[in-house]
Amino acid sequence: MARTPRKSGQAVTMQAVADRAGVSAMTVSHVINGTKKLREETRDAVLAAIEALGYVPNVAARALASAQSTRIGIVYRNAQNAFLSAMLVGTLNAAARLGAQVIIRKCDSFSTQDATDAVSSLLRSGANAILLAPPYSELLTGTDFSAGLKVPVAAIAHGDALDDMDSIGVDEMAAARAMTEHLIGRDHRRIGFVTGPETHSAAARRLAGYNQALAAHGITADPALVQPGDFSFESGLVAAAALLDLPEPPTAIFASNDDMAAAASLIAHQRGLRIPEDLAVAGFDDAPIAVKIWPPLTTVRQEIDHMAERATEIMVARHREGGRPDQTLSEQVGFAVIEREST
Repeated sequence: MARTPRKSGQAVTMQAVADRAGVSAMTVSHVINGTKKLREETRDAVLAAIEALGYVPNVAARALASAQSTRIGIVYRNAQNAFLSAMLVGTLNAAARLGAQVIIRKCDSFSTQDATDAVSSLLRSGANAILLAPPYSELLTGTDFSAGLKVPVAAIAHGDALDDMDSIGVDEMAAARAMTEHLIGRDHRRIGFVTGPETHSAAARRLAGYNQALAAHGITADPALVQPGDFSFESGLVAAAALLDLPEPPTAIFASNDDMAAAASLIAHQRGLRIPEDLAVAGFDDAPIAVKIWPPLTTVRQEIDHMAERATEIMVARHREGGRPDQTLSEQVGFAVIEREST
């Protein structure tokens, strides 16, 4: 949409945006600040008016009005997600303690363009720091868009250092290796593995940890025992069924997250298999579902809320020190193998 020309020096007001979008100035304020849930079409109309008129919110004035508050923008896709819930808990805990604010924005897909649009929308709404979870951190790191950002950016659940974002995570490879070795220590030699999606860098590292443990114990890797998943419960159902349909099925299944492990447990129950006597099942994350299924799930605990809290602390400090740093930092937090009845 072409921008409406205006006279030199003539500032576009919030009321002008409201008039063009056919809403109140208060509604425009809610869209910019993310302070109220609005209908998608209303929000889109306001954003279109902002773009058409070239309106630039006075972030400096609003920052003064809010005691120089850091406003942390979070991109998400699925609201019914244990990872997002833990991420929000950690972010909100730190934000409340440090006097920061939190703005969230839904992203329609796992694509670079949609991730870019979501972050851009957060920036227009006044976010001055961005917190990213996988796969959005992987999608944006190294891009021209990321390089052009002037605000601090942090990635959680990302174990590797990044050139353009601070990162907080666990050693995914070591964690997956530890879980696989736990199963080997329970006398399992034929261990099925359900991968995560290729869009998540953690997926490859967890598979690598699984393979490392097998090699360290002289167990030959069988490609048939590795089945694809995408971190969804549904993909876990398909993967577990494929593993248990093998001529020589596994005696244990290690899934790359707890949702897929819960699905494997369900498939086992449906087939009359006893857990853990006939089939051991293990997961990764220690999400709430891990203790809501029967038997409770053995899993790798990574504290998403702690990661998000630490990332928030870093971003608040970055913002108060002047914005995006010249050098990023990478921190690894601990993990633990939590043994429950499923193994």
